[in-house]
Amino acid sequence: MTPRPGRTVSVLAYEGMSAFEIGIVTEVFGLPRPELEVDWYELTVCTDRPGPVRMLGGASLSSPYGLDVFADAATVIVPGVPDVRAEPTPELAAALRRAHGRGARIMSICSGAFALAAAGLLGGRRATTHWRYAELLRRRYPAVEVDPDVLYIDDGAVLTSAGSAAGLDLCLHVVRRDFGAAIANAVARRLVIQPHRDGGQAQFIEAPMTVDPGDDRVADSMAWALAHLAEPITVDGLARRAHMSARSYLRHFARATGTTPIRWLIDQRVQASLTLLETTDAPIDQIAGAVGFETPVTYRHHFGRAMWTSPTAYRRAFRARA
Repeated sequence: MTPRPGRTVSVLAYEGMSAFEIGIVTEVFGLPRPELEVDWYELTVCTDRPGPVRMLGGASLSSPYGLDVFADAATVIVPGVPDVRAEPTPELAAALRRAHGRGARIMSICSGAFALAAAGLLGGRRATTHWRYAELLRRRYPAVEVDPDVLYIDDGAVLTSAGSAAGLDLCLHVVRRDFGAAIANAVARRLVIQPHRDGGQAQFIEAPMTVDPGDDRVADSMAWALAHLAEPITVDGLARRAHMSARSYLRHFARATGTTPIRWLIDQRVQASLTLLETTDAPIDQIAGAVGFETPVTYRHHFGRAMWTSPTAYRRAFRARA
């Protein structure tokens, strides 16, 4: 195997895993995408020890690649662990430390955060995992700043996500980081999923989901907002479009999305600006106005919180990658 530098991805298959957990990674990073006309990833499925790995449902998975190949990839992914109360094997912990030490991007999905924590990669970092395991992760590894209320966290070289489906959001986030918003959106269309969910969005919504005609009105107001991002938009205005009081609209919006209208709107405006940064030479001030931010200062503030970088640095990094 002759991997391409910077585009190699390895994922660890483990005993007792579900096909969905590894399918998330293979679907995003392993499926060839010649229609995108970019140098796509090269995915390798690896195992901790030689021999077949038993999966849920009675199937098994075999791979000729072990932890040496796993640790050599540019992006290393642990989609879960067999037992959140047990330690990973010393060999896996050493492989993760070796990969991190040479600058690989390390990712975990769901309970995979326990392997990263055991390897010492999450000490002093903010990290997340499935909300069911958050308290256990905090107790077992008190040096980790556990945030159970988000979908994923990008801490630069180490990225963690919540339950399995949130792994899709994290994988798309990585594609967006590597190739930009247009390519990430194209992959999302192929997957028939939402192009972007903010990493800070709640993992789950306490209120039960019900069949509610108000949700259709909320969806209509959101569609209108997306078509008019450059215009001033307020909660009261959105509520009027949905034929609701502002208080009722906020309740319906939270039930439908798990977030607030203002937070959602800021995220959509930041995301809309990515394509302009990637494909035009428009000044930052002009882009800020084009997506509805009142001032460039406000735009830079919200961009930094969402993307962990500045608009100028994002544009420079994207064009360097391109």
